[in-house]
Amino acid sequence: MAGHDTSLIEVDGPWTHRAISAGGTRFHVAEAGEGPLVLLLHGFPEFWWSWHNQLVSLAAAGYRAAAVDLRGYGGSDKPPRGYDLVTLAGDAAGLVRALGEANAIVVGHDWGGLLAWTMAVYHPKIVQRLAVVSAPHPLRLRQAVRADPRGQGWATRHTLGFQVPMWPERRLVRDDAALVGRLLHEWSGPGWPDERTERLVRRAIQIPGTAHSALEYHRWLIRSQPRPDGIRYAHRMRTPIQAPTLQLHGALDTCTLPASAQGSGRYVAGPYRWKLIEGTGHFPHEERPRAFDSQLLGWLTDPEPER
Repeated sequence: MAGHDTSLIEVDGPWTHRAISAGGTRFHVAEAGEGPLVLLLHGFPEFWWSWHNQLVSLAAAGYRAAAVDLRGYGGSDKPPRGYDLVTLAGDAAGLVRALGEANAIVVGHDWGGLLAWTMAVYHPKIVQRLAVVSAPHPLRLRQAVRADPRGQGWATRHTLGFQVPMWPERRLVRDDAALVGRLLHEWSGPGWPDERTERLVRRAIQIPGTAHSALEYHRWLIRSQPRPDGIRYAHRMRTPIQAPTLQLHGALDTCTLPASAQGSGRYVAGPYRWKLIEGTGHFPHEERPRAFDSQLLGWLTDPEPER
């Protein structure tokens, strides 16, 4: 990690910071607690800090929580390629092994959620349980955008705007990353983000290489659809997920509409639970951490989560 990045990313708290290599890529991980491993995967445009509340609550509940900076974000490497969901799922699977575990409970938000769904299909032995936040199953997301162009199509217009080269990168970091702050406010419910979180997220996106890497995720999602890799991915993602799955969604989410996320359960053959968290937008784990944690921890301690 470059010197000027470290202090920004390694925020002090009741967690430890580590650099871990998986598959030739170095990842920054913030970790707390001991017990079964819970791998926490953040979304756009954030970094590991997205999970700072859960690092504390999961550790207190007897889990080993590890919040990673995804490829291209925060203190992790920013290689020129590898921003497709299959490679990213491989990153996360490799991280579980690098953390010394055979499998993990995987919790993903937004892009981390799309990646978690992908992991459950491509690396089923590694995903002991799956919790996805503000993220429809990737095939359900495609259907929602096509079926509801004025609803989910309009809500994801930023992804279409990110397809042009270079200009979106500049726009993302311009004026001290003002656009990133605006997205946090627009996508959340009232009263969030707090000043500290907004400042951290806006600064983190300005780490050299991050804006480009973050946008490459969005570019792959759209551009791959007609290509052989995208067609193969869509076909493989029809495989039913066997892991017990929890899907949490903010009732006020304007980025990924609750109606777009509903219906993802058709891709899950294992026990499946859907819960809306009232009064929250796209970031329920940060907007109302107590309500979120009670759902997550209640499900984790249930030996047989209902179908």
